Amino acid sequence: MRFETLSVFPGVFEPYLSTSIMGRAREAGIFEFEAYDLRDWTHDRHRTVDDAPFGGGAGMLMAAPPFFESIADISSRGDAKPHVVFFSPAGRPFDEACARELSERDRVLLVCGRYEGIDERAFSLADEVISLGDYVLTGGELAAMVVIDAVVRLLPGALGDEMSSVDESFSDGLLEYAQYTRPADYDGMSVPPVLLSGNHAEIAAWRRENALERTALMRPDLLESADISDEERARAMELARMGKRGDVRDG
Repeated sequence: MRFETLSVFPGVFEPYLSTSIMGRAREAGIFEFEAYDLRDWTHDRHRTVDDAPFGGGAGMLMAAPPFFESIADISSRGDAKPHVVFFSPAGRPFDEACARELSERDRVLLVCGRYEGIDERAFSLADEVISLGDYVLTGGELAAMVVIDAVVRLLPGALGDEMSSVDESFSDGLLEYAQYTRPADYDGMSVPPVLLSGNHAEIAAWRRENALERTALMRPDLLESADISDEERARAMELARMGKRGDVRDG
């Protein structure tokens, strides 16, 4: 899989994508990455990418022409046209399902805005518009890195343990079960005894129950669309009514 970014700050990506899991996956050839500088498609001595918005208002707006020229040029390179993603608060909320869909693409171009946003006409170039949440970032570079990270984790071979991405939060619509490591008791807070039992069937059952508890209490909005049985959904709501918590405070 190949990721590309289009940004006025192309240098911000390399440190993160060369580190830890991302760095190892990249070195292993699991994904490729290239950052493009939007200013390379400008035609004035100052390499200007923004201008004042029509109708007035605070700040500067990124102009449409550099996006049209750059995306056309970038798309002409390689065998396959990239899936072009813009970021906007008006876009589709980014979630695990969205990440999985992107992981099936061969080539993704993430377009990063700045300043007060991008001329609306440029959005006609997007195959998809994504929102990371109901808040505003200084630029789209952070959003692009979040998307790349979430998608790369789903690619075969990216994680050391192939079950890691299967067990994580949102893999089936539920939050992940609580996890613990040594010491078994710390400052009066104990690990649930079942996790020390060595009984794998009982541990699996506890983890499923714990995931239901945590989701019902912390993110009940997920239960409606979670990939769970009607019995599990009813059980989750029962646990929520009981006021239980699926974490260390249960002991």
